[in-house]
Amino acid sequence: MESTAVWLLTLGVLSLVIVLDLMIAIARRNKETTMTEAGIWTIIYVSAALVFGYLMPNWTTDPNSQKEFFAGWLTEYALSVDNIFVFVIILARFQIERTKQQLVLLLGIIIALILRGGFIAAGSAILERFSSAFFIFGAFLIFTAYKLLTEHGEEEEKQKEDRIVTFLRSKGASTFTIALISLGITDLVFALDSIPAIFGITRDPYIVVCANIFALMGLRQLYFLLQGLLQRLVYLSKGLSFILAFIGFKMIIEAFHGIGVHDLLGIELPHVSIEVSLAVIASTLIVTAVGSLTATRKDGTEIV
Repeated sequence: MESTAVWLLTLGVLSLVIVLDLMIAIARRNKETTMTEAGIWTIIYVSAALVFGYLMPNWTTDPNSQKEFFAGWLTEYALSVDNIFVFVIILARFQIERTKQQLVLLLGIIIALILRGGFIAAGSAILERFSSAFFIFGAFLIFTAYKLLTEHGEEEEKQKEDRIVTFLRSKGASTFTIALISLGITDLVFALDSIPAIFGITRDPYIVVCANIFALMGLRQLYFLLQGLLQRLVYLSKGLSFILAFIGFKMIIEAFHGIGVHDLLGIELPHVSIEVSLAVIASTLIVTAVGSLTATRKDGTEIV
């Protein structure tokens, strides 16, 4: 368990980074973010996460903390990329000027951090008191994986969103405000998926919080970097579906072990190590990315 000093120092430094990012976004609110600039900042944030994970054993006592952080961060980062898909659609639908996109994106990300903070606190409290909640979380992730694999309800979702937009416009809300609220609602939905997923990898609140913050930091720059590439990641949802299903089944297996059931119908339930989890998550993301880019042209259409 990490000390209070470690918590305060970590959250203090990460909060300063977020505040600095917000100040930069405000100062450059009337300027476009170039691909080069977005690429440099994305490399900086990814490198920061890698360095943080590499140095983590220096201030944590859990020997698996480093592996759990990397597995959690990779999962949350992949889900954040999927989140960007929706951001692109929302900002395009409301025709938000490119010069104003970075500000609404960063505000949306801050909303996401606040929402996830609340879900992390609630999830940690639930698991602390009811270990059987792993059954519920695991089943929810498997259901989410199935929905992600078979989703065809884009038009229905658009109709629901249109009703919300109509209501907000009737109350005099600006396009900027409506876009921000839409991003907030999207963040809420994604938090419902991502928090159970990270708890399926680690139950350490410190690692859960840090993995989420590092996954969301730099998401604004990643948006501008991937804007033209997103349409080529045609297998991303399938890869995420597999990862969520894997973590869901892992949570259910751990729940059975937690209640003293170590075999079902004569079949021994395995113990899925963090090394196996990290390997599965990393290899799935690599295969998904390579397969998507190989199967599509630069314009996003499939190669036949």
